Amino acid sequence: MKALLVPLLLAASACQASLCESGQRQSPISITTAAVSHKRMPALLANYPVAPLKLANDGHTLRVRFDKGGQLVLGKVRYALQQFHFHTPGGDQINGESFPFAAHILHKSASGQLLAIVVPFRLGAENPLLTKLLPLIPVKTDGDHVHPPAKVSAKELLPTELGYYQYTGSLTAAPCTEGVQWLVMKQPLSLSQAQLDQWQQHFKDNMRGVNPLNGRDVFESQ
Repeated sequence: MKALLVPLLLAASACQASLCESGQRQSPISITTAAVSHKRMPALLANYPVAPLKLANDGHTLRVRFDKGGQLVLGKVRYALQQFHFHTPGGDQINGESFPFAAHILHKSASGQLLAIVVPFRLGAENPLLTKLLPLIPVKTDGDHVHPPAKVSAKELLPTELGYYQYTGSLTAAPCTEGVQWLVMKQPLSLSQAQLDQWQQHFKDNMRGVNPLNGRDVFESQ
């Protein structure tokens, strides 16, 4: 059995690597507004209740997890809120602008469809949510840490204006699974240089470079 298992594991690893390298619908991408497709896109309806803070250092980023309750409605589809985490640099570009930091808010529909909201950050004013989270980054990669007095809502990561760009992409780390729906918010948030420095004391850069569109459409909401 062990003799059979090793080749299977090696084959699975090779498939993952080949998709990350040769997949045709990979994330992140560079978005050019002059080239986006215009059609009527549904508004984002986010219901993210306040929940007890549960976070983990997974060795690459800080993940804030939600057991149940939060959801996103996009058109006729409901997506359950799973978690959010952060990336440096921001990944997806808009009109050639690269962002130093980004939040990814992850959701899953009842059918298993994955949807990620990308919130880019520019350097500027201090971010209130990061002010709460950064001092609580666990030192060890030892699973979830619960902080009963502290509560958060993923809504704290949404900008005032909920316009977005939409494209079909992939997970941004192995196995780089494709078919993920990406919504990149048009309005960035801000974080201070001190907050970015504090983040980088804990985590190295964890985002891959931009990938070619390969004929994919990028849609813009109103």
